[in-house]
Amino acid sequence: MPAPLTAQQIALYMSKRRAGSRQEVAAAAAGISVSSAHRIDSGRLQPKAAKPRGRRRPDPLAEVWEPLLLPLLELHPALTPTTLPEHLQEQKPDQDWSSLKRTLQRRVQHWKALHGAAPEVMFPLAYQPGEIGFCDFTRVKRVAITLRDEPFPHLLFHYRLAWSGWAYGQIVHGGESFVALSEGLQNALAACGGVPKELRTDRLSAASRNRDGSYAVDITSRYQALCAHYGLSASRNNCGVAHENGIVEAPRGHVKRRLEQKLILRGSCDFEEAAEYSELLAEVFSALNTPRQRRYEQELEHLGSLPAFRFADYELLTVRVRRTSTIEVRQVMYSVPPTLIGRQVTVRLHHDRLVVFLGSDWVCQLPRAYGALGEKRAWCIDLEHLIDGLRAKPRALLHCRYQRHLFPDQRWWDFWQQLLAGGDRDGAARLFTERSGVGRRPLVEALYVAVRVASFELVLSFLEQAQRRRTLSLSALQQRFRVPPRCPSLPDPVIPQHLLATYDHLVPLAALSCGGSGTAAAPQTTQAGALPQPLAGAGRTG
Repeated sequence: MPAPLTAQQIALYMSKRRAGSRQEVAAAAAGISVSSAHRIDSGRLQPKAAKPRGRRRPDPLAEVWEPLLLPLLELHPALTPTTLPEHLQEQKPDQDWSSLKRTLQRRVQHWKALHGAAPEVMFPLAYQPGEIGFCDFTRVKRVAITLRDEPFPHLLFHYRLAWSGWAYGQIVHGGESFVALSEGLQNALAACGGVPKELRTDRLSAASRNRDGSYAVDITSRYQALCAHYGLSASRNNCGVAHENGIVEAPRGHVKRRLEQKLILRGSCDFEEAAEYSELLAEVFSALNTPRQRRYEQELEHLGSLPAFRFADYELLTVRVRRTSTIEVRQVMYSVPPTLIGRQVTVRLHHDRLVVFLGSDWVCQLPRAYGALGEKRAWCIDLEHLIDGLRAKPRALLHCRYQRHLFPDQRWWDFWQQLLAGGDRDGAARLFTERSGVGRRPLVEALYVAVRVASFELVLSFLEQAQRRRTLSLSALQQRFRVPPRCPSLPDPVIPQHLLATYDHLVPLAALSCGGSGTAAAPQTTQAGALPQPLAGAGRTG
């Protein structure tokens, strides 16, 4: 509602009009609108401020608003001004209602403000230093992170203090598991140097069962033990109300944008190792924490102390090593040293690795693998575990179920496929059959050399060059890399030749005196009293 005109404005306007100025010029000089000037010229006074101004144009929705649209809005308040013109067009096709879309939007907005449901009220929140910390998992979607040109599926664990805004983040392999939550939270608390009084999460399945009961009943025993170990009071937001965790939900957008900018400056989203990606992410959080350093130092004084030792951030599993020198963990087959075949081992299952123990003795550490969606089983094979057994059985390479995983990279696999395309599958498994007749070279032996003697890159380069020159042979590879023999060579035995005269004392004197040889005296010896020998397999007699 415009403000009432003052007497000075009216007098100034009238003086300008009497001086011959046009209506628009006089209205501009008096600081009033053209509509007010028109009312002054027509002799109508401006209505009182408390009295609403009436319409000056006919209502274009008069014939459809109350009889047709208003009942629909009262019955279905969720209807939008985009749907209502379409409905009008169907009901009254003889008129074009698209031009009234903006008018209808204002009319619906005004009606909802007076008669619609009240929207949710947001309250500004204030936290005390050291009172509460928030944590959550998020996914990087707008950039495709790869490791050695292979997709790297992962999550980011994000922790943030509510008062100071200090934040921590790390990479998480797999999904929102308890081991990932446990490791990420403990790493965040260790990096922060203190523990807040309360920890708030969303409806993490790793922390609660998300049933309709109370939070104390829904919380899992492992998460409850983790919070008790650090003296944290656990809480969660209401189901489907993400803005209740706005302290960590909103800032993670800044984290992702900074990460994207870092990747643009880097010029690539591909990394050799996950550790390299972790270093870049640490730089992002360090830049975010720099302007909050002073408040963080003030809040650090109000945080609780860390416990003397960490809570277990892994699951304990007991499995038996199969005859294939593998173990199965979460539908993934992992190779282990063959000395463990038949033994029962303990596995500490982290989100990114497996640590294998035999009793209390550490055996090996394996990178954790996750099968693709829809796969019944995945493989994680370390050629160093199996190369000695494969060297003893090279033809097993032809039909091994995890044949593809025995090759270290795509170049080795392509080289293997070229050999198979030659037609001699058995020769491809055992030998590189040279058409020039230079020699033969076991493929498995080449893998053995790459694992035990040289590097995969060096051996593969030699094989490719030798194949192009048609000089691939066992002797060439042995001379190039000085391959040790499979078994140490033993010296040839030296057996001295005895004189026949040294056997004369074994011949009876009677045979020598008769002048005959041993063959002539044999019948007499038999008749003299040779003992009969039992037949092989004869049964016993009583």
